[in-house]
Amino acid sequence: MSVMRFLAGFAVGAALGAVAGILLAPKSGEETREMLGDMASEMAKKTDATVKDIQKRADDIVSDVQGKSEEIMSKLHDMLGKNGEQSQA
Repeated sequence: MSVMRFLAGFAVGAALGAVAGILLAPKSGEETREMLGDMASEMAKKTDATVKDIQKRADDIVSDVQGKSEEIMSKLHDMLGKNGEQSQA
């Protein structure tokens, strides 16, 4: 969880630094607005890609956990079945 917090903090810090750099640069208002719009668009694309990547990883983890739990349940079922057969004999 701390890795995700670090990455989120890093992304926010980078975005704030970029905005501050643009706002403090000696350019006209129109150029600055255009650069901010381009930055916002690029940031939205990167955010979307990151969210999709995280979602895919989460889906993979859920899939793995489901597979493992089914395997464990099957083994428990087998063990309980064998114990029941032994106690009846």
